[in-house]
Amino acid sequence: MKIGIIGGTGGMGKGFALRWCENHDVIIGSRESPKAEEAAREYSELAQKEYVSFKGKISGKDNTSVAKESDVLVLSIPYENIDAICSQLLPHVRDNCTVISPIVPLIKTDLGFEFISFKDKKPSAFELVQKHMRNKSRLVSAFHTISEKKLVDPKLVLDSDIFVCGDAEDSINIVRQLITEIKNLRPILLGPGSLSYLAEVATPILLNAMIKNKMKNPGIKII
Repeated sequence: MKIGIIGGTGGMGKGFALRWCENHDVIIGSRESPKAEEAAREYSELAQKEYVSFKGKISGKDNTSVAKESDVLVLSIPYENIDAICSQLLPHVRDNCTVISPIVPLIKTDLGFEFISFKDKKPSAFELVQKHMRNKSRLVSAFHTISEKKLVDPKLVLDSDIFVCGDAEDSINIVRQLITEIKNLRPILLGPGSLSYLAEVATPILLNAMIKNKMKNPGIKII
């Protein structure tokens, strides 16, 4: 598959690229193609050092090109930028492209990390993204609680559960496959996309627990 990552020059994009290039072609997206190409070269060099061989390749292009070419598109962008970015890019996505939203409506206050959808009565990230999609059933919510600092180091075993919400069975299965390709990650299906807020709210819960209990980059595991 061709996996495109919007916001691919950030930590999450780097981590996904290094983890998935073993089996897939990864396209790093940025507003400026030179920046994406530079990141792709860096990630490719890291992958060559990490793996004896890998099947895929890592390339970089502007966001619009990435949206047009991808079989799977990951939106590694802030909640507050959803409307501006998705209104421009998602109309270019093919109808059979699976779009993954790991986005969390999150804000840091004096109390700790709070969930914007509850605090300010705003839509979930899933709802905001979905309104810009032509084929709305192809949106899947996942990867909200994964540790970025652990993700970027392929040597680390993550050993966590990843909550998944979506409406199209084939898109859900694609995301579950990508989750299991990262060693020791396990997909946990929560339900349809309308329940995505349950997966999203797990992030501020996890961050507050981490800070208050002095934990280091924790994940979630259901036992």
